[in-house]
Amino acid sequence: MAFAKDQWTKPVQQADGTTRRERDDKRWGRGKRWLGVWRDPSDRERSRAFETKTKALQFATAMETDRDRGEYFDPAAGSVRLNTIGAQWLAGRQVDPATVIRYEYWWRLHVQPTFGSSQVRSVRPSQIAVWVTGLNNAYGVSTARGAFAVLFGCLEIAVADGILKSNPARSTVIKLPAVRRPQIVVWPDETVQRIVVAHPERFRPIPLIAAACGLRQGELLGLGAEDIDFGAGMIHVRRQLKQLGKHYVFAFPKNDRERAVPLSPLVALHLLHHLKAFPHAPFALPWERVDGDPIAVQLLFRGPDGGCLKARTYNGGVWRPAIAAAGIIPAATRNSRGRMAYVGSRKDGIHALRHYYASVTLTDGVNIKELAEYLGHRSAAFTLEHYQHLLPTSHDRARKAVDNRLTRIGLSNPQELAGSGQVA
Repeated sequence: MAFAKDQWTKPVQQADGTTRRERDDKRWGRGKRWLGVWRDPSDRERSRAFETKTKALQFATAMETDRDRGEYFDPAAGSVRLNTIGAQWLAGRQVDPATVIRYEYWWRLHVQPTFGSSQVRSVRPSQIAVWVTGLNNAYGVSTARGAFAVLFGCLEIAVADGILKSNPARSTVIKLPAVRRPQIVVWPDETVQRIVVAHPERFRPIPLIAAACGLRQGELLGLGAEDIDFGAGMIHVRRQLKQLGKHYVFAFPKNDRERAVPLSPLVALHLLHHLKAFPHAPFALPWERVDGDPIAVQLLFRGPDGGCLKARTYNGGVWRPAIAAAGIIPAATRNSRGRMAYVGSRKDGIHALRHYYASVTLTDGVNIKELAEYLGHRSAAFTLEHYQHLLPTSHDRARKAVDNRLTRIGLSNPQELAGSGQVA
């Protein structure tokens, strides 16, 4: 049975054999006076200190009520530090190595400095809300949402382990910044043509395949001669070149899905020329992980050192000079270190050629479901969300359909209708 215990007094046996509580000079006036005492599900006596007897008794009674209902939660469990929970959460992620690196980055730079030393029970929704807003203002939507995902996952682990009763990150007072995707602007044909021509011959198929087949950059850099099926007119997208810290590996394409993309005869002609002009001996990298089994691929594109063509090398040494020549970004200028540098943004990356590919195929009647397969999107709905504004309009077809129906039911000629004598 729950009860309240006075810590400022002690039982003293009287001369008549009775016991009376008297002032304890060592404890009097120190700390909270009353202990709420109850027994947990294992019949162990537990307690918590309060200022008043009423509060102590109410709390202890509530704890035993929860015990009897099977809803008991240990109030001392939340004293675990988030640092401990964070290490457990990171160790339990079953995701690809690149995602692990991002999680560790968000934890180390944003979650741990604010919450790492805190007891998990002390983390409040209002504190999380202010933290998310600050991250969004300082670093942007992606960082704010990514760091929040890590904190949310850690607190979910705490709930699952019985350390927390509920996850404060689930509170409705926390408003995550919305992901705002600007409407995609497709580069005109002339711009794409200038970009391709501005590439050195060795790398010219890269923008051509991006614009004509819609491959991502990592997929282009991981493309091998064995992936081109000239007979069937298809490119098999089986892997991508992925960076893991300072290392590079071959890995499945995004969403862990291989796919086949139609290869037009003209693009096939360019690829045949490239294969004859430039060697493509096998090159091996680990699969998926730095310590993974090596996979040999006859890479179509190699770096200056004979190894894989790294995205950073291609972007700085080939892509930006090409789009500068095409007039998309200004010409290079010398930076503070005296090096030639280009000013650009993410929207000027090679990913823009995927948008060009989507525009070309949609204009000529390829449906959204097929395009989603070619682009390697997770669903047709995702593709529609991104490219709906590029779909050709049905205005003329709609006009024709309505006129055909009005003619069929005798409503095509207003003069004939006026002479019919019918009054609405």
